[in-house]
Amino acid sequence: MTATSTLTLGGLLAALIILTCNLYPWWTGGREFKQLAYFGKGFGGAACAAACPGGLLGWAHSRTGSVGNSAGETAGQGLTGTRVGQGLTTGQLTGLGTTGAVVAVIAVTLVVLAYKAAGKKDKKRLLGGAFVGSVLLLTAGVAGALSWLPNALNAAGDGIVSVVQGAGLL
Repeated sequence: MTATSTLTLGGLLAALIILTCNLYPWWTGGREFKQLAYFGKGFGGAACAAACPGGLLGWAHSRTGSVGNSAGETAGQGLTGTRVGQGLTTGQLTGLGTTGAVVAVIAVTLVVLAYKAAGKKDKKRLLGGAFVGSVLLLTAGVAGALSWLPNALNAAGDGIVSVVQGAGLL
């Protein structure tokens, strides 16, 4: 990655606040998964961007931690009087190849199109999911749990290239 951001407890706090704001209406409501669909789309798009080692998507992912750190540390100190600037163990998704990069860009494009078609509340949910996903993927735990993603993107990209080149069609 061209620029890695270290997540602090403040950044984690910011992500957890947004996650709570998205899960609470679902939990207290009918618990229909369609209420979480836009949040999940945003999270998925952020995960694909996090797999990118550089470029605009990789840069945006790495900078999300700085935004979260700043907002969370301000909120944490303002609300509790305690500094929440302690750094967390960092992690990142590695191994994205050229064919996987094509799939990652298409996935992020689909998220952008979903955003454009969404209503006001769903746009907020999608952006919240993207923020939470990007911030949490800066941690070793979440990045480790999704370490399979770059290989899956690569495999999907390899399949697309094989189909386009006619391998195994006839």
